[in-house]
Formats: sequence, structure tokens, C-alpha cells
Amino acid sequence: MRVLVTGVKGQLGHDVVNEMEKRGLTPIGVDHAKMDITDKEACDRVITEANVEAVIHCAAYTAVDAAEDNVDVCMKVNAGGTRNIAGVCKKLGIKMMYISTDYVFDGQGTEPWQPDCKDYKPLNVYGQTKLEGELAVSQTLEKYFIVRIAWVFGLNGKNFIKTMLRIGKERGAASVVDDQIGSPTYTYDLTRLLVDMIQTDKYGRYHATNEGLCSWYEFACEIFKQAAEIDPAYGKVSVSPVSSDQYPAKAKRPSNSRMSKEKLTENGFERLPSWQDALERYLPQIQ
Repeated sequence: MRVLVTGVKGQLGHDVVNEMEKRGLTPIGVDHAKMDITDKEACDRVITEANVEAVIHCAAYTAVDAAEDNVDVCMKVNAGGTRNIAGVCKKLGIKMMYISTDYVFDGQGTEPWQPDCKDYKPLNVYGQTKLEGELAVSQTLEKYFIVRIAWVFGLNGKNFIKTMLRIGKERGAASVVDDQIGSPTYTYDLTRLLVDMIQTDKYGRYHATNEGLCSWYEFACEIFKQAAEIDPAYGKVSVSPVSSDQYPAKAKRPSNSRMSKEKLTENGFERLPSWQDALERYLPQIQ
């Protein structure tokens, strides 16, 4: 199977290509230089010439706080770029997978968000633009997967784990919010599910994160606990819980990022391992 993968230099796109190659599939990875997704003609030309059966669209503007000051750019990439790709997929009659986020919801309450919930109320610009991307896909195509993820970490690029380890080493202490609850997502585990999924016709919206819930504070505590087994210096890092009010960010974050993954089970897909297990496998690769 030939699949075009956007955002090949990002955390997720990089791992998707590796997973496909491992399975003997044919990924065609593109970055901004090879295909500017905001350029409709470029999308048409590159995807058509690639002669693929599907597109896995991982590329996105993901700087959540910066998006508040760069609304036009964020909208152009996340909404416009996705619309361009969906248009080509429709023309060619091929399937599309769009990677989205729990930020399309308002993050209130304590109930897990259902994949087919339409009660969208993004709290920030990033969430709004990702929602516009979702709508562009669902309104344009019939053969589509929308996969929402959260709290992503992988080998490529920046992420919360790398930031914590750096701060721990530099300062010996970290303050982390304890009133936002969700599930981390390891790109290595996620990609196995995405590659399974793209080879089926079980279309629709899904949620995919590692199993288990935690606050960012609990996540940080576990990071230092496991990191200390590799480098004892991390065992001396003190982690303090703070409320979101004490840790103001430009973009408002959802407090409830719990996501229901029952639909994966119902459709015969294997759920991701626990986030603690994922962290245990990830840390030795970056330390």
C-alpha cells in the first residue's frame, strides 16, 4: 500500500513513515519544502504524482500559545491546508486520515469525551483551527478517519517530557499544573494503530491516547521517578503542584482531556498500552 504522509519531520509523521517501512508498505513522506499544504496547486500536483491509496495528514501548526498571536497563519495551515488535501483526496477517490486534538472540545466536566460528540467549543485558536480542519474533512469526504490525540511525545521535536528533564537538570525543581486531567500519547504506540487503521475501511472519528489518566503534575512525578532509575540525579528533583490560575498561559487549556476509546475496541482495533509503560520504553531512548 502506498500512502502519502505529511509532516514527515515532526514527532508523529517521522514515526508513521518508520512503522510503514517496517511493515513493507510504501510511505511517501513530505515536508513543507516538498509540499506546501497551504498551496492548493502544490497539493494537487504532489498527491496526484505520488499515486497513493491514502493520505495520513500529520502536518499542523501546533504552537498553541503562539497561535493566539498568529491566527491567520494557524488558520491557513490547520484549516486551509487540510481543506486543500481533502479536496485532492476527493478528486482522486482516495482515503484520508486527519490527526486532530481534544482541544476541539471545551474541556469542562469530568466525563470522557466521545469521538462522535458534536458539542464543539474550542477554548483557543489552535483548537478552533483544528476543528475547522475536521469539518473540512468530514464535509468533503466519505472515506475519512479523524483521530484525536492529546499530550503527545515522541523522539522528534519538543515535548513535555524533554522539557521536564531539562528543567529538572537546570533548576532541580519544577512547578506543574495539577488540575488538567488527560492521557499522554506516545507516537511510537500511536503509529502502530494509525497504520492498522489506514489499511481498513472502518471510517469515522476516533480517540487514541495511551491507557490511563493523570494530571500533568502526576505525569511529571512519574517522569522523574522513572528517569531516576537511569540517572539518580533526577531523584532529587522536587515537583510542586500548582493550579492553572497560578500558571497563566496565553492560550487557555482544557481541564478535562479524558477521551473515550471504546470505539477502537468496538471496531476491532488494539488499544495503546498504559502511559506508564510507554514512558518506561521512551526514556532510555532520550536519556
